[in-house]
Amino acid sequence: MSAPQIVVHRDKELMAQAAAARLITKIVDAQAARGSASVVLTGGRNGNGLLAALATAPARDAVDWSRLDLWWGDERFLPDGDPERNVTQAREALLDSVPLDPARVHAMPPAGGPYGNDVDAAAEAYAAELAAAARPEDHGPVPAFDVLLLGVGPDTHVASLFPELPAVRETEHTVVGVRGAPKPPPNRVSLTLPAIRAAREVWLLAAGEDKANAVALALSGAGEIQAPAAGAYGRSRTLWLLDAAAAARLPRDLYPPATS
Repeated sequence: MSAPQIVVHRDKELMAQAAAARLITKIVDAQAARGSASVVLTGGRNGNGLLAALATAPARDAVDWSRLDLWWGDERFLPDGDPERNVTQAREALLDSVPLDPARVHAMPPAGGPYGNDVDAAAEAYAAELAAAARPEDHGPVPAFDVLLLGVGPDTHVASLFPELPAVRETEHTVVGVRGAPKPPPNRVSLTLPAIRAAREVWLLAAGEDKANAVALALSGAGEIQAPAAGAYGRSRTLWLLDAAAAARLPRDLYPPATS
C-alpha cells in the first residue's frame, strides 16, 4: 500500500492538461523500460477530459501507441456503440485519433453481445481476459498495470464500486457484475478493489465543488466500505489529482504546499 500523494491544480482544465502530460511521460518511460505499457481508463467527465487533453497534447506522438494496452476500470452494461458506454466516449475523445493496435484495446463486453444480458458472464469473461494477459512477474490474476485511472464520484464511488453495495466488499474476484447501481444505468461491470490494487500506480481524478466532500472523506481515514475511494491505492504510488474546488475541504495538514 502506498500513501497518497496530492496534487492540486487551479482548475479542471489545467488539471486535465497536467494529468495528460504526466500520463504521456509515464507511458513513454514504461515502454522504454519494458517494451510496452498498460493503462486502465476511466469514464466520466474527468476521465474523458484527460483523454481530450491528451488528444491535443504537443507530446502525444512521443507515445508508441501500437505498444500500449488499454483496459477499463468499469463499464456501463449497455449495447455496443451506446453513447453512454465509457469505451464509446473514449473513442470519441482520443482513441479513434491515434494508431492503436485494436487487439490491445480491451473493451468490456456490451449488453446484447456474446454474453447476452448476463452481466455476471460478461464480468467473468473480462476477468479471464485479464488473467490471460497477466505475466508470471505480475504475481497475480491481473496485469500489473502501469497506471490505473479512476474518477471519484460525489458519493466517493470509484469504478462502479458504490458505498455499502456488495461489489465494494468483493475480495475473491477481480471483476464483478454490478446490479442496482444508484446512478443509471443500474447494471455495470467493474474491477474490484483487489484488481485495482494490482496496479503499479493508481491516479484518482476529482474536479469540481461537488467532489469536495468525497475527497475530504476519502483522504481523512474513512473505511473503504463507506468510501470506496479510500480503498483505491497502487503498489508503488497513489496519486490524487485535484482542482482547487475539489480540494477545498481537505484538512490543512493534507493540503499540499505547492499547487498550480
